[in-house]
Amino acid sequence: MSEIRNPELWESGETKISWVKANMPLLRGIEEEFSKTKPFAGLKIALSVHLEAKTAYLCRVLAAGGAEMYITGSNPLSTQDDVAAALVHGGLNVFAWYDATAEDYHRHTCAVIEAAPNIIIDDGGDLVNLIHNEYPHLIDNVIGGCEETTTGIIRLIAMDKAKELKFPMMLVNDADCKHLFDNRYGTGQSVWDGINRTTNLIVAGKNVVVAGYGWCGKGVAMRAKGLGASVIVTEVNPIRAMEAVMDGFKVMPMVEAAKIGDFFVTVTGCCDVIGEDSFMNMKDGAILSNAGHFDVEVNVARLAEIAVESGVARNNITYYKLSNGKKINVIAQGRLVNLAAGDGHPAEIMDMSFAIQALSAKYLTENHKAIKNGDRMTVNVPAEVDKEVARRILGYWNVQIDTLTEKQEKYLGSWEAD
Repeated sequence: MSEIRNPELWESGETKISWVKANMPLLRGIEEEFSKTKPFAGLKIALSVHLEAKTAYLCRVLAAGGAEMYITGSNPLSTQDDVAAALVHGGLNVFAWYDATAEDYHRHTCAVIEAAPNIIIDDGGDLVNLIHNEYPHLIDNVIGGCEETTTGIIRLIAMDKAKELKFPMMLVNDADCKHLFDNRYGTGQSVWDGINRTTNLIVAGKNVVVAGYGWCGKGVAMRAKGLGASVIVTEVNPIRAMEAVMDGFKVMPMVEAAKIGDFFVTVTGCCDVIGEDSFMNMKDGAILSNAGHFDVEVNVARLAEIAVESGVARNNITYYKLSNGKKINVIAQGRLVNLAAGDGHPAEIMDMSFAIQALSAKYLTENHKAIKNGDRMTVNVPAEVDKEVARRILGYWNVQIDTLTEKQEKYLGSWEAD
């Protein structure tokens, strides 16, 4: 039971999955454990994550743990059809294809919910919102889920505050082994990989505007600086703006940054970060991209409305000519640039993130009844899960650290000075 573009592409997808598996030792170890313990035996897992090779390997790890997998993508432009074919060839249920229409995307998302899942693994909150709004009769089947992104967590917390979230969701993105590494180092590298391979332009000597200085924005700004750019940060949070200044970056409003930027990267989780006022201030040839989950940060719809002409500037780049004669270039329709124009985060980074996902899902199967008795439905990843992932990865890196002595533990746990 699947709906994919071309089943014949499976061999290419299998090659991609084999490559990332070789570079994901954490998941390999978890796969071996899950194959023996079967923590998901008899359970259905619905998963909506960017469907490329690293995600595919996570799906296989969960399946090794006994899960019946129902898989879709979390962005119309990030699904890789050969990877989807490889998963189907291996016996998993996949509903996704590249460049899905809005109707395709909704149908595919509905398909995994209609399987009546017991666990939801989400990236941006689409599955959680769908089951609450369109399939409330299936909610009782769900013991809980895991959310991968900042954007999804924002939506979950809003639902939880409104008492509308009906089952526990693990806030995977907030785990230290996720956001400190995935968001900073993963986003930082993969965003520039996507921009560079798509534009084939030099970054050194250019002005790069980074909208948002959370962990993802810090990574994007850090890598832009490393590539030789002059970096400008725009922010609404005064504390993060202070951080950016102390990290050596200029800080100013977007409408002012628009006048001098050559490359723009939005990474805020908010809408209308770059709008009409900024468009009209931009240089001829400015290049816009988005690294936030949803395609609302750069208001491409408004840009198209005010443009007097548009067309293909280069593969995966659309130009918009304004009434002032200047052209603005948008990468990947303003969708998530590191996946819509690249291969996403490096395998070693996603190894940590997906290890947190897999172990959090296991934690849910063991503790969901106790969690449901609490006041909140948004649940932090337990510190022991976070530390276990860190200990394992340090072991694979052959890095050793110190251990507190009994005397040191007593000292740190006491309020009395010796």
